[in-house]
Amino acid sequence: MKVKRYRLTQLKLRLDESPNVIPEKIAKKFGHRDMQISDLTIVRKSVDARKKSDIRQVFTVDFTTDRELDLPVPKDVSYRPVPSGKEPMKHRPVIVGLGPCGIFCGMTLAERGYRPVIVERGYDMDTRIKVVNEFWNRGIFNPECNVQYGEGGAGTFSDGKLTTGIRDPRRFKVLDEFIEAGADPEIRYVQKPHVGTDILRHIVRNMRYKIENMGGDVEFDARMNRITTEGDRLTGLVIQQGYQLRHIDADNLILAMGHSSRDTLRSLLKSGLHMEQKPFSIGVRIEHPQQMVDESQYGSEAGNPYLPHATYKLVHHCENGRGVYTFCMCPGGEVIVASSETGRVVTNGMSYRQRNSGVANSGLLVDVRTSDFGSNHPLSGMEFQEKYEEIAFRNGGGNYKAPQTTWADFRDNTAAAQPVVESLPAFAVDAIREAMPHLGQKLKGFDADDARMTAVETRSSSPVRILRDEHFESNIKGLFPGGEGAGYAGGIMSSAVDGIRLAEEIIRRYAPME
Repeated sequence: MKVKRYRLTQLKLRLDESPNVIPEKIAKKFGHRDMQISDLTIVRKSVDARKKSDIRQVFTVDFTTDRELDLPVPKDVSYRPVPSGKEPMKHRPVIVGLGPCGIFCGMTLAERGYRPVIVERGYDMDTRIKVVNEFWNRGIFNPECNVQYGEGGAGTFSDGKLTTGIRDPRRFKVLDEFIEAGADPEIRYVQKPHVGTDILRHIVRNMRYKIENMGGDVEFDARMNRITTEGDRLTGLVIQQGYQLRHIDADNLILAMGHSSRDTLRSLLKSGLHMEQKPFSIGVRIEHPQQMVDESQYGSEAGNPYLPHATYKLVHHCENGRGVYTFCMCPGGEVIVASSETGRVVTNGMSYRQRNSGVANSGLLVDVRTSDFGSNHPLSGMEFQEKYEEIAFRNGGGNYKAPQTTWADFRDNTAAAQPVVESLPAFAVDAIREAMPHLGQKLKGFDADDARMTAVETRSSSPVRILRDEHFESNIKGLFPGGEGAGYAGGIMSSAVDGIRLAEEIIRRYAPME
């Protein structure tokens, strides 16, 4: 019997229907009640809430059958490892940073026998969690280990979103590694996959164990102090552990640091690494009751146990050309202070797997152009961020509490709003005031008077790009910049994929370590 594999899209089920009925639905759709269906795989699952009186689950599925059907055949988009090169490696490859880019670069190298060394300026997961909780609960700040620095990078204390717009097949390797390390298998097919900070902490730890079991080494509390070179060629790096400095010989260094490592960027610029300015965004975190968001998106079906908490993505183009948009929306989450430097405050959103806090939050951001920086210096965008983070620190009371206000006070420019208003550039204040009523028309309740705003959000993307060529190499030979900190990614998934790309470039050039 000849069988074929097909892909069916736009298969709709009621909210209360189980995916177990899909084979029956397929057979009924094609009029073959005795149709044999096997190896059914859910490729995508989403919710169609455009008609609030009839919200449906929507599936894309692959399946095998003995019938001839007028359906497309699934394309093979699985990850394919690259072949190894032949050039011997003199020294083990070194990765700076244990965020998504560094983890997946390290994992890809380790599983192919390249025994990477990963240096991370922050602490291991268990110690880091204690340090961060002390910061949030008692205001004790550690500039070397915090919400931005440490095992897992800034993404550890986030919503753990894996949504991405990239179509790179490497993303399936990322998802499979997450699942192997403990994530729910549904992240491979749901429309908006997320892990949650509580689960992500275990996953990151398991990924590090895997790297170590495959021959990699991870060193914590190991900040890169500077690189060493001969001419235009990398020779190694100096790391600082406590008060001790140590040189590591390296022919290949992968820069996978996050975009909060400003001291590292300054050191690299002094070493002659080529960089350029890059636009970014600035704004606030805005909070609403999650029930309001659910009702706005789902109507009378809000609260249906078969529906996930609703999300939104809003944008408004101001009359002066500025864009205002929501970013990194966290259903059922919380706003956190995510400082990484003494005397500066920055905010972010975080949520747990269950997303059950009852409060929705999102970045509400305004685009910042390089012409706003006031200088042509490569790091002037970073200095722009620092300026407003310092203002927010002072306006919050100088104790790492972020300034807050309501939309009504912000709109009316009351005295209560001034700590937040003054923590933003004037163009951002004007843009948000213009945008909010329009966003309220797109999502009912978004411009409610009591919507809470917290300043300041500056780290949605890097204000710097470290230049690299088509082989991912910088002007310093042997140095490969990647991920968010280098200006080539914007989230966990895109950073992880970039890390795999960097590893593949090393693999193509060199033979595995003996």
